[in-house]
Amino acid sequence: MKIFVGLGNPGAEYASTKHNVGFMLADRLAKEIGAENWRNNFNALVAESFFDGEKILIVKPQTFMNLSGEAVVPVADFYKIELENLIVAHDDMDLPVGTIRLRPKGSSGGHRGIASIIQHLGGLQNFPRVRIGIGRPPENWSVNSHVLSPFNSEDAPKIAAAIENLVPAVTCFFREGINNAMNKFNPHKVKD
Repeated sequence: MKIFVGLGNPGAEYASTKHNVGFMLADRLAKEIGAENWRNNFNALVAESFFDGEKILIVKPQTFMNLSGEAVVPVADFYKIELENLIVAHDDMDLPVGTIRLRPKGSSGGHRGIASIIQHLGGLQNFPRVRIGIGRPPENWSVNSHVLSPFNSEDAPKIAAAIENLVPAVTCFFREGINNAMNKFNPHKVKD
């Protein structure tokens, strides 16, 4: 069994914001594998399906980004999931818009949603990540203004392409694990 978590903020006003690229990928992935029976559970929207005979949960925490661990860790605990089978997708300001990067583990990198998950895991960081680049804030913009604003007309197609490119990357993770997915889908010109 594997659990895919897309991070974001609940509510229509946040739906198209940069902070919600994790939700966007979760929705696209759920459609891809036929997991469209969303239900409220564990302070999250949860959908499930089978992919190549393995149960997959798609999770969208409804706790708001900074409290993501309050939803993610209870799901992982309930299903007694090994952390290497818990993959979390989130926005990343340190990557150019539309750049994707898969990682097997790591620190929060300043991302509060990831920091919340690590905190609720008692400091454990060894769960795979899908990082989706949203770029740095424009000059004179705060981080909050940046992550809570929608993509402009130049960046929106890059994000749409990134999400489409991540569908085979995540399904590769489901089939073959994070290392094979990284080898096949991470850009090789950038050292991580």
